[in-house]
Amino acid sequence: MRLHCDWTAVGLLSLATVSTLVAMVTGGRNSGRRKHKEVFLGENSKFKFGGRIDYKLKRQDSTKTLLIKTEQLLRIEEHDFAMRPGFGASAIPVGIDVQVESIDSISEVNMDFTMTLYLRHYWKDERLSFPSHNNQSRTFDSRLVKKIWVPDVFFVHSKRSFIHDTTMENIMLRVYPDGNILYSVRVTVTALCSMDFSRFPLDTQNCSLELESYAYNENDLMLYWKNGNDSLRTDEMALSQFFIEHFQASSGLAFYSSTGWYNRLFISFLLRRHIFFFMLQTYFPTMLMVVLSWVSFWIDRRAVPARVSLGITTVLTMSTIITGVSSSMPQVSYVKAVDIYLWVSFLFVFLSVIEYAAVNYCTTLEEWRKMKKGKLPSGYDASQAMAFDGCFHDNDMELTAFPRLPVGLTSDPLDPLDPLDPLVSAAHSPVLREASEGTRLRRQRSVKENVDLIVSNSYLIDSYSRLAFPLSYLLFNIVYWSLYS
Repeated sequence: MRLHCDWTAVGLLSLATVSTLVAMVTGGRNSGRRKHKEVFLGENSKFKFGGRIDYKLKRQDSTKTLLIKTEQLLRIEEHDFAMRPGFGASAIPVGIDVQVESIDSISEVNMDFTMTLYLRHYWKDERLSFPSHNNQSRTFDSRLVKKIWVPDVFFVHSKRSFIHDTTMENIMLRVYPDGNILYSVRVTVTALCSMDFSRFPLDTQNCSLELESYAYNENDLMLYWKNGNDSLRTDEMALSQFFIEHFQASSGLAFYSSTGWYNRLFISFLLRRHIFFFMLQTYFPTMLMVVLSWVSFWIDRRAVPARVSLGITTVLTMSTIITGVSSSMPQVSYVKAVDIYLWVSFLFVFLSVIEYAAVNYCTTLEEWRKMKKGKLPSGYDASQAMAFDGCFHDNDMELTAFPRLPVGLTSDPLDPLDPLDPLVSAAHSPVLREASEGTRLRRQRSVKENVDLIVSNSYLIDSYSRLAFPLSYLLFNIVYWSLYS
């Protein structure tokens, strides 16, 4: 019985071992089949996928597929783009097209202007040509520009310039299948403008922005306007101090002794200054100060504090106006139109102060003469009166009243037919009237007599100034605006 059980156990163990071996062999075969099947499917799939790529490359436009890199499409690695296109042959033509976006500022002190513009270059580089069935171009940004040849155009007489870089660099490169290239940048440049201020602020200024190749002379690169006069376009622009008369595109040659002749393009624009700002800030205040200085001619000559204060105030105000205008202008060595107007106006204001100094002196001299003739009361302190307001007082001394003239006779003391003149009175007498019918006698006053007459009648200086100053200033304005308008 025990022996039978042992044989039974051995048989079961053998059966289990055989079953395990069979399963292992069977599983290995099946696994190998699956593995080989997966490999086969992978190769079949890879073959079919590769065939699909080749089919797309044949049937689709190469400019619209993303399966080829740009460098491979344009064959950038196959060429040396450090050399210009067509090196060793004739000069490569580069067309220029400019659109002026704005004129940001114009500075008279620094003699420059700041302009923002779109600068576009056109040329052909057959090294960048690529196959295309529908002739569609490809557009790139600044990353490709660094790998190919582009014209080295710069701004002559520029002080500062930069390419805008918000949010990316404002650079566009467009390549056509035949190798034609459009290269556009958005630039802000500050350039020199030689201004002539001899007619300021009634002036017009002609400024220009000049473009030129830096390394390539006319034998290697030919700059030209792409569309002639239509190559320069402008947006609607309004400046605070200038009218923009017109823009003009032109070209020329520039010579350098060490490198030769270069093509140069000019963007010229004519500016005419707004005059109304300067009328409000300079001319009208100056006119008012000059007219205000004439008020002293109607103030009594004995009111010394009033007339002196008015004269000094107008002189100081004119000095402030002149200083303010000069501080906003460059230090040029010639006379400007505004300088002529301001200094002539200042001269009128200054002469009004001198006029009162002459009136005061003549009045004082007249009163001293009367004091010497004994017409002052005893105990009159002349020095104390002069120290108070600069002249004697009529209530402290006796002044001879001016004689009244008969109606119909002139009261001009400088008139040679003055009836107060003894000779003239004698000539009008009935005794000498008949003797003087054939010849008429006139007596000319000497210069000393005229000066004595003015000194003894100092009020006449104010009377003549009331008419002479306004007429002279009016004549000056007519001549000034006729010449500079």
